[in-house]
Amino acid sequence: MTIDLEALYIDLHRHPELSFQETRTAGIAAQHLRDLGLEVEEGVGITGVVGLLENGEGPVVWARADMDGLPVEELTGLPFASTMTGIDPAGNTVPIMHACGHDMHVTAMIGAVERLVAQRTEWAGTLVVLIQPAEEYGAGSRAMLDAGLVDRYPKPDIVLGQHVTPLPVGKIGVRSGTQMAAADGITVTLHGRGGHGSRPHTTIDPVVMAASTVMRLQTITSREIDPRDVGVVTVGSIHAGTKNNIIPAEATLELSLRYTNDAMREKVIASVERIVRAEALASGAEREPEFRTEHTLPPTINDVAATARVTMAINAALGDGTVIDHGMHTGSEDVSWFARDTGAPLVFWFWGGVDPDEYAAAEAAGTIADVIPTNHSAYYAPVMHPTIEVGVTAMASAVREFML
Repeated sequence: MTIDLEALYIDLHRHPELSFQETRTAGIAAQHLRDLGLEVEEGVGITGVVGLLENGEGPVVWARADMDGLPVEELTGLPFASTMTGIDPAGNTVPIMHACGHDMHVTAMIGAVERLVAQRTEWAGTLVVLIQPAEEYGAGSRAMLDAGLVDRYPKPDIVLGQHVTPLPVGKIGVRSGTQMAAADGITVTLHGRGGHGSRPHTTIDPVVMAASTVMRLQTITSREIDPRDVGVVTVGSIHAGTKNNIIPAEATLELSLRYTNDAMREKVIASVERIVRAEALASGAEREPEFRTEHTLPPTINDVAATARVTMAINAALGDGTVIDHGMHTGSEDVSWFARDTGAPLVFWFWGGVDPDEYAAAEAAGTIADVIPTNHSAYYAPVMHPTIEVGVTAMASAVREFML
C-alpha cells in the first residue's frame, strides 16, 4: 500500500505541536515506520522516534528529520492552515504553526523510507531513522543522545539531514565545510531597585539599564568584529515591569548569538558579558547581572568528501545543476550533535519550496527579501508539489549513495 504523502503533510501541517510535546506527530511517524517494516522505538529523548531497518551487511546511515512546530499564529490562508494552540514552557497559551517546515521534513523522510524499503534488493546496510523532537529549542538531538542512542543503535558511517528553505522548488543548496553557524541562547537578568514611578530618584531603574544595554550590544558586531567575519548579536526578547507607575526590580534580556568558530564564540560572549556588567555598573546596580545559557549549538560542518558524494547522487537523480552552493546560513541547527557524538561525517542540505516562477519574478525585481516568506514567518508555506517529491528523492538518493 502506497503512503499518501500529500494527506500526511496536510495532517501534520494542521496539527503542529510545540517542542517536546510532539506526541501526536511522533505516533503518526512511528506507525508509518512500523507499517514499512522497521523496528521502532518511541520516547527516545522524551518524544523522539527511532526506526531501524537492517538490510544485510553494509554501512550504517543515520537519517534525521525534525518534527516540532513554533509558537506562531499562521497567516498563510491555506485551507489546511493550523488553528492549534498549546501551552509554552512559561505556562502561556500560544498559537502553533509549522512555520519552519518540519512537517515537510517528516513527510519527505517517510516517503524516502518507503522508497528505500521498496528498493531494498538494490542496497545493503543498516538505516537508522531519527524523527527528532525540539530542534527549535536546540535540545532535541542532545536529548536523544543522552537517552542512550549511541549505545543502543549501530554507530553511523554517515549522518544525513535536510531542511526545506526559500529556494525555488527543484534546487538543492549545500556547501562543504561550515553550512550553518554555531549559536548560544543566553538569558541576562539585570537587577535594579524597584519603586514608585513618581519617585525614580529612589530607585535603580532596570528598564533604563536594559535599554542602554541593548543599544551598546549592537556595537559588538559593528565595531568589535572584523567585517570579513560572521557574528550576530540579537536581543530577541526584553521583559520588565507590570504597570506604568511601578519601576520594577529587574529586567531580562534574551540573546541569540551566532558565529562560525570557537574563537569568535569566545570573543562575542566575552564582549556581551563585559558590556552587560559595565552598563549595570554605570547604572549603579547593587547586584551583579546574572547570565544563564539556555542552549549551545555547534556549527553545522559538512564533510568535504561526503558532500561531494551527496552532490553527485542528487544531481544524478534530479538532473545536473540541481545542486548549488547557496552560501553559509547564519541560522543554526542541532543535527550536528549526532555526528559529533559518534565521530561520523555529516552532510546537511537545503531543498527549495518556493514556486520557481514566483521566485524568478522576485529575483528579477530585487524583492526576494520582501515578498518571499522565510522560515519562522507566519506566512511561510512551501508549495506541496513537487517539494514533497524532491525531498523524498534527495534523501533516498543520498542514503543509497552510502549503502553497498
